[in-house]
Amino acid sequence: MSSGQKAAKKFMSEHGLFDVSNIPIELVATGLGATVIEKPMSNADGRIVFGNRKTIITINSGIEYEGKRRFTIGHEIGHLRMHKDHFLLHNDNDSTLEYFKSGHQETEANEFASELLMPEALFRKISDEYEFGPELLRYLADYFKTSITSVAYRYFEYGNHPICLIYSYGNTVKYWKRPDPYDHFIKDRNGLTTPDDSVASEFFKQGKIYSKKQSKQEVWKSTWFELKPWENDKYFNFYEYCIVTPKYNTVLSVVWEE
Repeated sequence: MSSGQKAAKKFMSEHGLFDVSNIPIELVATGLGATVIEKPMSNADGRIVFGNRKTIITINSGIEYEGKRRFTIGHEIGHLRMHKDHFLLHNDNDSTLEYFKSGHQETEANEFASELLMPEALFRKISDEYEFGPELLRYLADYFKTSITSVAYRYFEYGNHPICLIYSYGNTVKYWKRPDPYDHFIKDRNGLTTPDDSVASEFFKQGKIYSKKQSKQEVWKSTWFELKPWENDKYFNFYEYCIVTPKYNTVLSVVWEE
């Protein structure tokens, strides 16, 4: 169990919290002595300022989706709970709110927010009742009232169907994650452009964003994975679902086999 998740579990146990999906998340921050305010922010989605008497959490009023707003507040609560002695002021943007790439404290804050908003036991219970697909990720995001991106990462950890995640910015692959163990190897494209035949590439080159009904797109195995000499693409059924954030020019590709 990660340190961020452990801290969130301890916090929830201390306060008798089981499912906060129907609780305004700013009330949780208030209970910890923080004041949450919203205002336009040009270079950040969230900010926390620690003071001797008062802690201020500022949220960008320009955040379009309630789920991302809640996750951002949860992230700042993670900083409040775990990192109060480490800095006086901290800004968070799309980079720090992404997993696996922003440093120890940012990872901890993301893990804390995920456990707070999507408790592991409840997440497993609900997600195990359904077959995997984009509809399930959207359902979980609606249920837990958090961002679909954070749900995808959570499902990667605790879902019962293996999925791979590839994060791209400006048509360049920044990092990828695959389950361990997993039968297929992702091509190492870090720092390279997205594959021409990928759904991600369609967004970056054409601005293409599929509707909810069409969001599950079939791709070749060789699009993202190494194809062994004796293998043939036609014997595999791989799909790609892209979570697109046009504002930041990013795509999280969710790729899986059926």
